[in-house]
Amino acid sequence: QVHLVESGGGLVQAGGSLRLSCAASGRTFSSIAMGWFRQAPGKEREFVASIKWSESSTYYADSVKGRFTISRDNAKNTVYLQMNSVKPEDTAVYYCAADMRHTIVEVTTTWGYDYWGQGTQVTVSS
Repeated sequence: QVHLVESGGGLVQAGGSLRLSCAASGRTFSSIAMGWFRQAPGKEREFVASIKWSESSTYYADSVKGRFTISRDNAKNTVYLQMNSVKPEDTAVYYCAADMRHTIVEVTTTWGYDYWGQGTQVTVSS
């Protein structure tokens, strides 16, 4: 079992920055990669970014490439999502997720992840 807790969400103006955190506990040593997803009202949950625990490999959705950065602190079992130059369309509930099965970082589907956090709301005002 892996327990994930997101934090850092809030209200930010367009063009501003926000950093999300995801603290992992439990069988974290078994997890291969971590991902961030988001879900806006009335829309499906979509992939944002992913990172492997053991390598520097990262992967981003085209919509956030160049603006968002995913990183990890293995000693703290924590994954971060630095969000810069945010836009109103970035407004969503952001979820982190743990992948226990795949050996690649480019896992972009929700069913590719095994554990999920409760989410943190990000609202970008125009």
